[in-house]
Amino acid sequence: MKKTGFGIIGTGAIAGKHADAIKELDNGELIAMCSSNPERARSASSKFEIKTYSDITDFLKHPGLDIVCVCTASGKHYEATIQAANAGKHVIVEKPIEINLDRADKMIQTCWENGVKLGVIFQNRFNEDYLLLKKWVKEGLLGDLLMGNAYVNWFRSPTYYSESPWKGTLSGDGGGAFINQGIHTIDLLLDIMGEVSSVYAQVRTALYAIEGEDIGAAVLNFRNGALGNITASTALFPGYPERLEVYGKNGSVILEAGKMTHQNIQGFEHSNPQKNIEGSGFSDPMAIGHQLHLEQFRDFLEAVKDDREPLVNGQEARKSLELITGIYESSREGRVVFL
Repeated sequence: MKKTGFGIIGTGAIAGKHADAIKELDNGELIAMCSSNPERARSASSKFEIKTYSDITDFLKHPGLDIVCVCTASGKHYEATIQAANAGKHVIVEKPIEINLDRADKMIQTCWENGVKLGVIFQNRFNEDYLLLKKWVKEGLLGDLLMGNAYVNWFRSPTYYSESPWKGTLSGDGGGAFINQGIHTIDLLLDIMGEVSSVYAQVRTALYAIEGEDIGAAVLNFRNGALGNITASTALFPGYPERLEVYGKNGSVILEAGKMTHQNIQGFEHSNPQKNIEGSGFSDPMAIGHQLHLEQFRDFLEAVKDDREPLVNGQEARKSLELITGIYESSREGRVVFL
């Protein structure tokens, strides 16, 4: 059986996670990579033992290329996605979908016009404990939701920014801790709690010489009447596992680093063995594995095969970008922002 051909644009650290996941697919294989830097392209060719390109037009003509993974700097997702979609390729974009809502909307529209699927990597949606929490909320075990909190109090060494010139910049990263590190847990928060009606936030650059924020906090009003809090940082030594808290009238559930560490629901018993907190990037950005990427790739392949939307499509990914854009606007203008 012919395998689906994957190609990756970008050769940074996250591209390696994509490559590791694709390698484990039964019905997919990595056949090409592309970097605008010829030297990095040559290095990737040796490392992954595949054909590499430094010109995206040539890359998109590679025989058998079906799906393109965009692993460039966040601020360059737009160009790569538009070119791939116009070439008739399905597209998987690393988070965030983009750093600009207008460009994100054009990406979604262009993929739709070309009849190709658009997926955005939010691999934590496929986490086992998170899916159990989501099931309980959907079944009403927690009752009406009262509060949802996302805390991403991480730490990054100075070299994290100095060795990657685009990180922490407004043009490359779109900001700092919220749009890069916090966005994964923010995505889960929105998936559980629903749409946000308003946000008030303050963000600051307290530790590093970067354009984006390295610390910030936000207060949310959800459309369902619940309240919420978000903190995000890369300046809080030594870094702590990200935390998702969901409170309802009947009880509460807390996840740390994707593991359900607390569940207290009235009239409901569930065995919850103690779990080690691991596989999180709270102090090391490369501490994450690739297994959840693998699950998301499997869902994407099924979406292509069955001609349905992937679990995390462009519209789903847009939600976290819209909220983070509102957080930045609120901090910049010193007012509540209505979404």
